[in-house]
Amino acid sequence: MENPQPAVHRTIIAVDIEGYGDPRRTNPHRLAVRAGLYSVMRQAFEGANIPWAKCDLQDLGDGLFILAPPEMPKAHFVEVVPHLLVAALCEHNSTRPVEERIRLRMTLHAGEVAYDDHGVTATSINLAFRLLDAKPLKDALAESSGLLAVIASEWFFGEVIRNCRGIDPAMFRLVQVDVKETMTTGWVNVIDRHMPDNMSRAADNLPAELTSFVGRRHELKEAKRLLSTARLLTLTGSGGVGKTRLALRIAAELRADFTDGVWLVELAELRDSRLLPSAVATVLGLRDTADPAAGLAEFLRDRQLLLVLDNCEHMADECAALVTKLLTAADQVRVLATCRHVLHAEGEHVLCVEPMVVPHDVDASGGREAAGSKRQTDAVTLFIDRAAAAVPHLKLAPRDMAAVKQICARLEGIPLALELAAVWLRVLSVDQLLQRLVDRFALLTMGPCTVRARQRTLEATIDWSYELCSPDEQWLWAQLSVFPGGFDLEAVEHIGEVEHAPNAGVLGVLTGLMDKSVLFRQKGAFCGHTWYWMLETVRAYGAGKLAERGGEQDVRLRQAEYYVAVAQRYRCEGFGPGQLEWVARLRREHANLRAVMDHCLSIPDRASQALDIAASLWNFWYGGALVREGYRHLHEGLELCHGHTLVRAQALYAASFLAIQIGEAGPAGEMLAELSGLAESFGDERLRAGYAECSGMSAFFAGDLSGGAELLERALAGYRAAGDALLVFDALVLLAAMYFFLDDPRGEAVAAEAVALTERHEARWSRGYALWAVAIHRWRSGRPREAAGILREAIALRLADRTLLAFLFEALTWCHSSAAEYERAARLLGCTVAIWRQSGARINETSPYQTFDEQCAERTSAALGAEAFDTAFTEGAGSGLDAAIRYALDENPQPQH
Repeated sequence: MENPQPAVHRTIIAVDIEGYGDPRRTNPHRLAVRAGLYSVMRQAFEGANIPWAKCDLQDLGDGLFILAPPEMPKAHFVEVVPHLLVAALCEHNSTRPVEERIRLRMTLHAGEVAYDDHGVTATSINLAFRLLDAKPLKDALAESSGLLAVIASEWFFGEVIRNCRGIDPAMFRLVQVDVKETMTTGWVNVIDRHMPDNMSRAADNLPAELTSFVGRRHELKEAKRLLSTARLLTLTGSGGVGKTRLALRIAAELRADFTDGVWLVELAELRDSRLLPSAVATVLGLRDTADPAAGLAEFLRDRQLLLVLDNCEHMADECAALVTKLLTAADQVRVLATCRHVLHAEGEHVLCVEPMVVPHDVDASGGREAAGSKRQTDAVTLFIDRAAAAVPHLKLAPRDMAAVKQICARLEGIPLALELAAVWLRVLSVDQLLQRLVDRFALLTMGPCTVRARQRTLEATIDWSYELCSPDEQWLWAQLSVFPGGFDLEAVEHIGEVEHAPNAGVLGVLTGLMDKSVLFRQKGAFCGHTWYWMLETVRAYGAGKLAERGGEQDVRLRQAEYYVAVAQRYRCEGFGPGQLEWVARLRREHANLRAVMDHCLSIPDRASQALDIAASLWNFWYGGALVREGYRHLHEGLELCHGHTLVRAQALYAASFLAIQIGEAGPAGEMLAELSGLAESFGDERLRAGYAECSGMSAFFAGDLSGGAELLERALAGYRAAGDALLVFDALVLLAAMYFFLDDPRGEAVAAEAVALTERHEARWSRGYALWAVAIHRWRSGRPREAAGILREAIALRLADRTLLAFLFEALTWCHSSAAEYERAARLLGCTVAIWRQSGARINETSPYQTFDEQCAERTSAALGAEAFDTAFTEGAGSGLDAAIRYALDENPQPQH
């Protein structure tokens, strides 16, 4: 150097990213990670009043080397910077997929630094990098749940950390460093994670309260106290005691304490415990994966949220195991469970939910009110509130209050019993109601009030309602218990039998059950049909009666036959004017479909019915973000049904189609080989075409575009010959996509034919896919704005198909990037990644789509700059689905109150 600078004593900071080279990270992921690194480091430094612009920076690819301004106090880098850095990391990670989250290792050292024409050099710099590469530092971070592991040199620890007022040196532990030629010691500390106070609260899925919440002040206070320190709180108590309602109120009152929200997972309708992790993942918006429990643990690791698991009793062991795994991995997560018994999970706290307080000033034997009684208990308040709802103009005279108190005492304050009894004031006076209860429960006045007695009391209350029903109403109640998700009149008429009053018919008996509040009618109509449902406890009671009476297998056989017919009708009518109504119906029937298939799969002779249902619904599984669930039903059915049947062949097609979407190429190949043989054996043109379609998709996703296109052309010809409009459409869209990636001009005509087909059949759901196919070809031909308009038309349909929405957002991102609207493209790219995660499909991870996404991300990031790209991408990824759709459509969001 002509004018060499003197060596300067500088604070030396080096950081690198844990797992930067993880093969799960694609180039767009790494771009997002690097942008995030610069963003969090700058945030931390400027938050500590260290001017970022005055720092000497050197990019290390997977990290940064920083020389701080010499005038900055070294204490800042240990007292302030690490905690601000952890806060910034936590904020970054809270809105990112697993592949884009950051954990850092950091070195703190200081020493003389010499400058030359090429940069800087010093022994102190070499030591900083050796410390950063030390195995004890890597192990400390890997073995912790923290976001930042710091290693200080021996000099920095002795001269700076020991003399800091704002930090306890005992937090650091001495380690041996042996890297290359360097043997020394260092001091390691893993910084606990911190969530900034001003971080916006996430949304939740708690249902709105439809009736007033009464009482439970002590339980609310105690539950909130326990959850301030306990990781798992289980509300126990008998059925109908109000555990769910209390849990929802607790969660609502604790919303503000959980940055990432409070989330309700309802388990009453879930019968297969293997689906428990998937059920939780679905509520949290995660896609179905091969190991949902592991995916949940990873997702929750950096989250601060409350998980409410409702009705755990039928899978208590599985709930305990899952909760233990999640709480071990995520130390900012709390779980509130409701169960009829203790889960016996490690660290569990239990709050027993007792029945409501009842009047103690009544004569238990004679029911006479004691003199001077004035106080109204919670049980009385609840009964009066529900009675007023059932009989709007109800007026209770002072003399009626004595009978009300006696009713509450006889029902021992059980909320469900009180609500069921209150409804009877529509037809009975208070005194008549009391008399019936006294007669009915005479035997239940003996003995202490134990848990077992409360269960008998609840059963007796429902049993009393049961005995007030006619024989036909009792029998229909039992039969309808096979519907965990509710039902419509069509289903009732198919499975229900009326024995004693055939002239009344099923509708008349159903009306009687509604009048007695055994059934409830859901507000509004679904696809023109009224929907009915039972309280879960009431349904379980009916199931017990069905088992006692016998004939359950006959009822379930009729139910299976009904859903086979429903699924087959959907397959025939699902590509037509009623397409959207059909999809809505299947979503509403999901719990029933699952229950029917699980039951059929448990009886080998009926497994073919489950297979028939699952195969007919293949595109519902695909579009409903239920790809893995549909595939599981099909796979289990195929394992049980080995006959040479058309149903098996159709199931092989459906299972192969779904397997390809989730990357199960091996099993798909085996099933396709069998499908080919059956297609030839039956001489079935549709099955031959199905084999060609799935084989073409598999080749396409593997990167063989030309081979895939040839097979799809064969499939299209076969479907045309078979006259199957749905499958012709399916093949047209797939072929249009293949021609797009081949840059084949025939693709635009194929896509246009798909649009025309949906218009001819009035298939609005399918139209969304057809518009996507047209749009990507318009984009490819250099008309990005025209393509974007078509894509927005499809998005504006607001279909519930997450896979379709992911395709549409992905293509819209390409359009805006090509039109040099880079900030919009970056935000839409974030939206796209989030929607793909929800869909359950992995199509975006296949080579054709992934290549275009990576090119788009790289072009957009280069144009915006890494920091601006990262900001826009993060905003998109963190927005909810409704907000993303409004943004894509340029709609102004409604003000939030």
